[in-house]
Amino acid sequence: MAGYSGQKKSCQGNQEKHARGVKKKMPKKLPTWIEEEEFKELIKKTRSKHHKVAFLLGFESGVRVSEIAALQKENFDLERKSIMIREGKGKKDRVVPLPKSWRADFINHIPFKCGIRSIQRAFERAAKRSGLKEKKKDLCVHSLRHGFAKNLVDKGVPLNQVQLLLGHSAVSTTSIYIHANPKDALKSYQELF
Repeated sequence: MAGYSGQKKSCQGNQEKHARGVKKKMPKKLPTWIEEEEFKELIKKTRSKHHKVAFLLGFESGVRVSEIAALQKENFDLERKSIMIREGKGKKDRVVPLPKSWRADFINHIPFKCGIRSIQRAFERAAKRSGLKEKKKDLCVHSLRHGFAKNLVDKGVPLNQVQLLLGHSAVSTTSIYIHANPKDALKSYQELF
């Protein structure tokens, strides 16, 4: 019996240790992104031209709002159709593509005469006017960047290249966009079963 009571104490001790020491895992939600058609609606409901340009940089180049606010004319290489992001998140430089919809006169809005908070507020207002905020409650200006990433993954751009364009240190961060659209996995399943 002595061995039995010792086992019982040991089990209780383990249960208590697990109850105290185990961190609860937070649920991993998929990011909220903007689809191409939704982006068009958002742009229609955006009143100022410089905010439209800012949103375009987020959606078609994957630039963070803080990086958008910091852009200077010299960051743009119009010949190579690229933008140099200087000291982005983690103080890292990276090169992103110039938006496909870029027009020559857009450069006149750089540098932006508004800050991060102004861009965020303009996004919130446009999202409400377009009805997107009702459909996607978690929508925020960063959803533009999520839309860029998801679009790349959907079109078959290799994950390591998406990682490079987004400026992620680890490919595991970028892999969330694969989970956002399990289209290939579902197709494989349908073909095999």
